[in-house]
Amino acid sequence: MSKKCDVCDKKPMFGNSVARLGKGAMIRRVKKRTSRRFDPNIQTMRAVIKGTPTKLKVCTSCIKAGKVQRVVG
Repeated sequence: MSKKCDVCDKKPMFGNSVARLGKGAMIRRVKKRTSRRFDPNIQTMRAVIKGTPTKLKVCTSCIKAGKVQRVVG
C-alpha cells in the first residue's frame, strides 16, 4: 500500500532519530543518529469524484480541511 495522499500528494518524509544522553548526564551530548521515516496518516475512504463514488487514500489533514466529500450510506 502506497503512503501517498490522492488529494494533496503528501508522501513520506525522511529524517534522523537523534539519541541523546539522559537528563542526569553532565553533558547532554548526542550518542547516535539513525535514519527514520515520517509517514503521513493515510485513511481509505469512499468519496464522490465527478458524480461517482470511488475509493481514495486521503490524509487526515485533507479530511479535516473538507477537501474531500465523504459518501454517506
